[in-house]
Amino acid sequence: MEPIEVGALVERAKRFRKDGYRLVQISATRLPEQVQLTYSFDWESHLANVRLYLPAAEAKLPSISGEFWCAFLYENELHDLFNIAVEGIAVDFHGKFYNTAVKFPFGTSKVPSPKPTTSPAPASAPKTNSAPATESKPAPAAS
Repeated sequence: MEPIEVGALVERAKRFRKDGYRLVQISATRLPEQVQLTYSFDWESHLANVRLYLPAAEAKLPSISGEFWCAFLYENELHDLFNIAVEGIAVDFHGKFYNTAVKFPFGTSKVPSPKPTTSPAPASAPKTNSAPATESKPAPAAS
């Protein structure tokens, strides 16, 4: 794992591209005060990873889609799920890549408060005084 600073990301991606690597994935993990990003690159079954940290508040990042075009998918995901502003994305969905019930679901480390239920209690079955039904047997067939 190679730790890098945000400012070195694009240059590092350019070197990976020049050396024949392909982009495998970009992952993000929300920590209490930071977002941890891991970029994975592969060349002939050699996996190389670089890791960087962004401050959670107002996180921004330069795009590497100029070097690895497919990165636009991961970068739109970083925006929509983690609230990371990615500057210079080749194809920018402007926050419409994912349709989520919660805007930026991983944009905070706070646990959401449970919402109170508003559904009515289930109705109880009516009480009756009748005897339970008995099973009737068919009459024997005449021979």
